[in-house]
Amino acid sequence: MFHFPLLTRGFGLLVVAAPLTLVLLLGLPTLLSRPLSERTISRAVQAAIVVGLAACLVVLGLMLPMPSPRATIELGHWVEIHDYHFAIKLVFDRLSTPFVLLSFVLCGTIGAFASRYLHRERGFNRFFMFYVLFLAGIVVTSLAGTIETLFAGWELVGLSSALLVAFYHERTSPVRNGLHVWVVYRISDAALLIASVVMHHMTGAGDFSKLLGTAPWPDGVASSAITEHQALMIGLLLLLAAAGKSALVPFSGWLPRAMEGPTPSSAVFYGALSVHLGAFLLLRVSPLLDLSPWLCAAVVLVGLTTALFAAFAGRVQTDIKCALSFASLTQVGIIVAEIGLGFRYVALVHILGHACLRTLQFLRAPTLLLDYRTMENAIGADLPRTPRSWSRLIPEHLRVWCYQVALERGYLDGLLTDCFVTPFLRLFRRCDALERRWTNFLAGSPARQPRRADPAVGTIEDLI
Repeated sequence: MFHFPLLTRGFGLLVVAAPLTLVLLLGLPTLLSRPLSERTISRAVQAAIVVGLAACLVVLGLMLPMPSPRATIELGHWVEIHDYHFAIKLVFDRLSTPFVLLSFVLCGTIGAFASRYLHRERGFNRFFMFYVLFLAGIVVTSLAGTIETLFAGWELVGLSSALLVAFYHERTSPVRNGLHVWVVYRISDAALLIASVVMHHMTGAGDFSKLLGTAPWPDGVASSAITEHQALMIGLLLLLAAAGKSALVPFSGWLPRAMEGPTPSSAVFYGALSVHLGAFLLLRVSPLLDLSPWLCAAVVLVGLTTALFAAFAGRVQTDIKCALSFASLTQVGIIVAEIGLGFRYVALVHILGHACLRTLQFLRAPTLLLDYRTMENAIGADLPRTPRSWSRLIPEHLRVWCYQVALERGYLDGLLTDCFVTPFLRLFRRCDALERRWTNFLAGSPARQPRRADPAVGTIEDLI
């Protein structure tokens, strides 16, 4: 007779071990300057995704007969310092399991597409190295039962995303935009880290079950140890983290910059998975919203503002990937508003359906002109363009002003650069100068300046 908890633990660990093993399999040969061949990389990626997906389906099958469909895998405390402990905990429930299944399915689709899209590309191995880092990060984030575990996966997702934005590093623009995205992610990560510290201070642990109650998602009631004001404080920090990761207002300016990366990464990151991580975080801590009406109002306000802004800016975009990214952001804003209004299952189903749709649209983006030409040839004329009837009611000068504001994406990109990115980079430049002075003082001689690998790329000072 099989022991279901033991089987659940074994297959649950296999879900996480498959992408982590793939990281080692691709990473070690790369570090030794002996990268694997394209065929080997493609087969290894396919095998890891199939194993992870099959293991997750087995866990789902083992959970269904349980009275409460929830499986917890605790890996103990990895760090213990006085009252602080860093616990590794994986949770399979009605939120994490569908999201992990979605991640494996979409990453497998993107992997098969990218193996042909990037065939004989000089950065083929580099792309898949960042890609498997993202896969490992999204799986760890989805299954995290503690905020520390979630933060580890959150960091992997952010790092791989920024590196893939700067994938074509031979040009200045991708490097600048990748650095821009990384700075915004740093702000989001700082908010999540502060929320982790606050959770430890208030509850003595970073375990979501202790903060939110022990009932399965999303029916759990937050612990009575958390007051309404404390829930508002933690919730606002987590909302800030979600806004930075999902490009919600006022951080929406970095989303078009992220389109510098290859089409496969744009599809899986900013059309399907990474852009929904902020909404996933809010779903994970959704019982906090039940404790604070003000927090619910803030979530709804941010979601609706983002949806309206993205719909407004997306109408005038001339690049298909940017237009799709704003269309995706519109739906993410609606999903966030649904979470704030309490429609958690509706939001989860919305995430699953929207992610699949956007993945298909992004993958079809390179052939959009061919599709239009095919349709026009079929009907024997240009596609009809009917003006909106309500647009005639707006004065012409106001339409021109709205068009300019939408084309400039609400000037949020400039605001984000001036208020966040530039001060952040200047601070790190000063820290770098201070470190060099101390290094020179301790060494007794000036340190050699690193040679610039490509004069066209420039330095951080040039990128500000």
